[in-house]
Amino acid sequence: MPQIAENVLKVLDAAIVEGSKVFLTGQLDRKLYTETDKVLQAAGGKWNRSAKAHIFDGDANDALEPIILTGEYSRTKQDFGQFDTPSDLADEAVGMSDIDAGMLVLEPNIGLGNIAVAAERAGAVITGFEVDVTRAAKAHSLLPKANIKVTDFLTEDPTPIFDRVVMNPPFAKQDDIRHVLHAFKFLKPGGRLVAIMSASVMFRDNKLTTEFREFVSAHGGCIKRLPEGSFKSSGTGVNTCIVTINA
Repeated sequence: MPQIAENVLKVLDAAIVEGSKVFLTGQLDRKLYTETDKVLQAAGGKWNRSAKAHIFDGDANDALEPIILTGEYSRTKQDFGQFDTPSDLADEAVGMSDIDAGMLVLEPNIGLGNIAVAAERAGAVITGFEVDVTRAAKAHSLLPKANIKVTDFLTEDPTPIFDRVVMNPPFAKQDDIRHVLHAFKFLKPGGRLVAIMSASVMFRDNKLTTEFREFVSAHGGCIKRLPEGSFKSSGTGVNTCIVTINA
C-alpha cells in the first residue's frame, strides 16, 4: 500500500479546512505541491481555480484525517480506528514495559488480546477493556483468567492501582492520545505506560498533539518511531510509533 511522505503529511495537517474546501498554507516548492496535490486528488479533492482550494464531496476533514493519522492513501473513516497488534510488536511493547510476575497490568483496548497474551506470558495479572463484544469474547477465550469488561474505556473512572499499562489504542480522530492520557490516570506511582500510537503524534502541531509531547517529556518518557512495515502482518502499512511514559 502506498505510503505518504511525512513532509506531505505536515502540509496536510497545516491546511485550512472549511467544510468541503481545503486551502494549502505556506510557500510550497513545486515538488512538494505536486506530491500534496496527488494525495488530495487521490482522496477525492478536486482543484478549483476560482476557489483556490481543493473541494471534496462532503466534509474534507473526513477524507484528510485518516490520511494524516495513518500515512496511507486508502484508509477510510470506517476502518482506520483499530489495527490489531502483530505478535512480534506485542512482545516488543511488553518487553519495554519491564513486567515482573504478579504485576497488575491494564490493557485498555484489549481487542483480540495479542498484547495481553504477551503480558500474561510475562507473569502479569490482566485487566482489560473492549468496546466490541465480539472482540472481547475472542480475547477472553485466550485469556480465561483475565478480568475483561465490555465498555468504552474513556467512560471509566480512573483507579490508580496498576503497575503497568500496555496498549494499542484506536487512532480515529486522535483518540490514541485521549486513550493514553486517560490510561495514565490508572497507574500507581512508579508505574509505566507503553503505547503503540499513530506516528502523527511526532509531527502534528495542533494543541492536542503538542501538549501530549510536552506531557510525555515531563514524565520522563520517550517517543520512538517504529519501522515501516511493523503492521504488515495485520494487512496495513500504517505509520506508527511506540511511546513510554513513567508515573
